[in-house]
Amino acid sequence: MAQNRSGICKLCRRAGIKLFLKGRRCSTDKCAVEKRPYPPGQHGKRRLRHSDYGVRLKEKQKVRRIYGVSERQMKKYYHYAAKTKGVTGELLLQFLERRLDNVTFRLNFALSRAQAREIVNHGHVYVNKRRVNIPSFLVKPGDEISIKEREASKSLVKDNQKLSEDITVPGWLELSKGKLEAKVLDVPQRENIAIPIQEQFIVEFYSR
Repeated sequence: MAQNRSGICKLCRRAGIKLFLKGRRCSTDKCAVEKRPYPPGQHGKRRLRHSDYGVRLKEKQKVRRIYGVSERQMKKYYHYAAKTKGVTGELLLQFLERRLDNVTFRLNFALSRAQAREIVNHGHVYVNKRRVNIPSFLVKPGDEISIKEREASKSLVKDNQKLSEDITVPGWLELSKGKLEAKVLDVPQRENIAIPIQEQFIVEFYSR
């Protein structure tokens, strides 16, 4: 994804919800959305009325920022979903959830998706005992996820797990107790994706 040079907290305020882009900070009283629950800018406190197009654009941008994907990647996932048999919106979210950086985050190996992407890029994550350093790699049922057999890698992930003890791993992933290993049990279902997203708006945006 192209580097974002603006304030990350502004993205959450613009979306109107917590996107959890700063990891644990988003769960504290330092969260910008808690302090200033209105869009950034001098006219942020004004009540804005969005057109139908604006509403759908905002929803698409929200999902892009949550998963940290570029517009090009987002379009690619949409076209894959549109060509696959099933509900397009749900399939789109499944593709995003199955990204290796997101799976690393969901397993609490990282405190945020941005950190998870960095961990994958640096070769700390293995899939089926083979190193994978591509954040957009799509996992599938039966895949085994593990952390590199190196003390620095393990120490980083263990520290992240301690800070994320209160976060539950979703049911479509199985984390081995006491080990830095996990298995993909199934593709994520819509009820497993606890993010306030109206995916139908995204489908309508791209299919217009």
